[in-house]
Amino acid sequence: MKKFEGILFATDLDGTLLRKDKTISPENKEAISYFMEEGGIFTFITGRIPMGAAPILNQFTPNAPFGCINGGGIYDHRTEEMLWFLPLDKSVIELVKTVDESIPQMGIEVNLADKIYFCKKSRSTEKHRTDEKFPDLTCHYTEVTEPIAKILFAGDEEYMEPVANLLQSHPRANEFDFIRSDKEYYEILPKGATKGNLLLHLAELLHMDPARTIAAGDNDNDVSLLEMAGLGFAVSNASPAAKAAANHITVSNEEHAIRKIIEDLDAGIYQI
Repeated sequence: MKKFEGILFATDLDGTLLRKDKTISPENKEAISYFMEEGGIFTFITGRIPMGAAPILNQFTPNAPFGCINGGGIYDHRTEEMLWFLPLDKSVIELVKTVDESIPQMGIEVNLADKIYFCKKSRSTEKHRTDEKFPDLTCHYTEVTEPIAKILFAGDEEYMEPVANLLQSHPRANEFDFIRSDKEYYEILPKGATKGNLLLHLAELLHMDPARTIAAGDNDNDVSLLEMAGLGFAVSNASPAAKAAANHITVSNEEHAIRKIIEDLDAGIYQI
């Protein structure tokens, strides 16, 4: 039996596996290859839609499907198909309209499983689009007919708390989940769409024991992932909520955190 056989390791991308320049360090790549060669299953769970994960797949190839849309989908990059997808109810447009009318400074993105509509632009949406090299697709949010994966509001950090308060006080708030995924991003997700729940779906899909799962993350949207994993690691640059949810704190994303976790597992410092 190989050293890591039966272990599923799922990491967040931005701020965890990726460095500030959005690359994976050679040290992390080497450790991931070793983990997989020794029988481990390694993948990632991200807030991005599958198209947004393409640059990551150009740097390394996980040996299992990956989680996307902050818990709303499981995508198999090998067959290029969505294995599981949880769409938003179209009544979400009521909440979008409320934010648009009350806080007009916010940019609005409607994320589908395969593309993003930049419905209302802001500095933050433009940075998101250009950083990730997304096509400049525009459509008013009331005119989107395809199944919606998530809604992303993007704007200056000062508006995040007002957006959160507005959405959470909406009469239909209990029909959706909300998450702050970045200092300038606030999202509406389908009820029950969390990274933690997706980890359990993925383990079931792969016929693996949820107790033998490892997760690493850095932000508030990783809290459920760290809580649901058999062993949860927050990077040292993580948010206070992520650190509180983790079993252990490791080094930062700039210090090859994934390599450090794998090395510590290999040395027997952590047992799972």
